[in-house]
Amino acid sequence: MELGGQIGTAGNFDANGKGDCFVSIELKQSEGIIFKLESKVKVFYGKSIEALCRSILSFFSVENALVVINDSGALPYVIAARLESAIKQVVSSNKDFLFDFLPDNLYKSNKDQFRFSRLYLPGNTPYMMLNAGIHKPNGIILDLEDAVAVSKKNEARYIVRNALRSQNFYGAERMVRINQGQFGLEDLTFIVPHNVHLILIPKCESRAEIDRVEEEIAKIKQKVNLIRDIFLMPIIETALGVENAYEIASASRNIVAMAIGLEDYTADLGVQRTNSGAESLYGRMRVVNACHAAKIQAIDSVFSDVGDMQALAENVKRSKSLGFQGMGCIHPRQISVIHENFAPNCDEIERAKKIVNAFYEAESMGLSVVSVGTKMVDPPVVKRQLKVLELAINLGILPKDWRSDYVG
Repeated sequence: MELGGQIGTAGNFDANGKGDCFVSIELKQSEGIIFKLESKVKVFYGKSIEALCRSILSFFSVENALVVINDSGALPYVIAARLESAIKQVVSSNKDFLFDFLPDNLYKSNKDQFRFSRLYLPGNTPYMMLNAGIHKPNGIILDLEDAVAVSKKNEARYIVRNALRSQNFYGAERMVRINQGQFGLEDLTFIVPHNVHLILIPKCESRAEIDRVEEEIAKIKQKVNLIRDIFLMPIIETALGVENAYEIASASRNIVAMAIGLEDYTADLGVQRTNSGAESLYGRMRVVNACHAAKIQAIDSVFSDVGDMQALAENVKRSKSLGFQGMGCIHPRQISVIHENFAPNCDEIERAKKIVNAFYEAESMGLSVVSVGTKMVDPPVVKRQLKVLELAINLGILPKDWRSDYVG
């Protein structure tokens, strides 16, 4: 139903930018649809853009309106998201204009997959999503929280929803960081039905917050007849969250990982964040211990200096030594450094091979404990080393049949 008289706007336009558009729609009493398009690609795509917009207007029963689009090379799903957002500011409708799913986006995730890297992308900046997957992060996070201005949060939901359906993630785990509180619960309507794999819950301080998210997800899943699991990753960003880390980590079987956000955590402590991380050691260790106790993955914070790869590498090594199993990144160039330094090195692999082989040989002789050098090796030690070897195999560093060629 048209409300009449209002103007709706959405999007971003910069003559020097790319991959987005700015849309305005003004309802009229008559005159039909007046369509005005300014675009560098108007000669090639002007007719198809107009046809798409007219189909969306018809879908929402808009018959009389002035529609103006300033385009800087936006993809169809971006144009559709911008126009729908603008329309819903002036038209009351519960309908959603959805493209068919890109077949490449129908894959699943699993609880134990690697999460060495997760690349944050602002949810209202679609051009940054275009080729993010080709850099091979383990996960891509479409961020509705800190990376989106308050005035743009609602329209960002339409971009993220459409991106989940239409933007190729190249096999990366499909993640969305929602907002805090009630607004975050409302975000879920835009992401749960669209094959999101994992939802990040920011500034989590209690089990109750997990429960509220789970309840809302369950309602949406029932409404759309969805049965697959949606994983959760709470982010600990306050002193209270640190103190409640295990309560949060063990709050749901759908929690597969928990992260710490050091920018907000150090701000909450009133201290300056440093590369050495001494000021946040207690919080990081508390989160790591809670994660391992709850048998989920411990994920470290982002490293904010995107120009210093050596400092990043040292930070990853420290993170790994504390028991973290991944970290966030804010630039694609950080991904390979994170992967290389979380992966087992040659010495770690050789040590694991020796221990596992020695144990299996002892086991074949009826022994449950054996010594390697001066150290005793029992089942818990072997279990840790098997994890190292499994990781090396899955990363392609070690062949699956390494034992057949191994000479101790």
